[in-house]
Amino acid sequence: MEQEPMEREPMEQKPMVQTDPVAFTVKLSAKDLWKFSLYHSNKGMLGIFNVIFSLAAIFLLVTTWGSNTAMYRALLVICALMFTVWQPFLLYLKAARQSKSPVIQNPMNLSFSREGVVVTQGTERLELIWENIGRVERIRGMMIVYMDKVHAYLLPDSITGEKREALSELFRESLPAERRKKI
Repeated sequence: MEQEPMEREPMEQKPMVQTDPVAFTVKLSAKDLWKFSLYHSNKGMLGIFNVIFSLAAIFLLVTTWGSNTAMYRALLVICALMFTVWQPFLLYLKAARQSKSPVIQNPMNLSFSREGVVVTQGTERLELIWENIGRVERIRGMMIVYMDKVHAYLLPDSITGEKREALSELFRESLPAERRKKI
């Protein structure tokens, strides 16, 4: 016997009610995006490799300058500059392009409370409970709120200002220590 599917009225979800929210309007600059990109491209083992590679190239350049051909010297200069100048420059160009996109150009409102996080941009609204937040990291100049490995919200110090400590306290109360870094 086959049952007909029951018609259900769509359940309307009530918006999250936040008590004592810490709210910010975020409009990111190319510099903010660049700092975030630079942080990610140079953290962990990749960052260690970049430093060792650059230092090795500089060491070889200095110690073998007199015995190398011009082509070999040029190659060592390129290697020495690859992660110290060229990569940051390319990351800045990418950040400058990204900063012109409508998603970045339109201000985003983030509101943090004990109940969770509410993100609004234009007519879009996203509500997240703390269990759905991946982790929060503090780097020089900003806080990064990761939803997962790919998606994150950036909160530069220029935006958090005097509310930064209240936000940090809320993160400490709402997230376990293993999901907080330098907070």
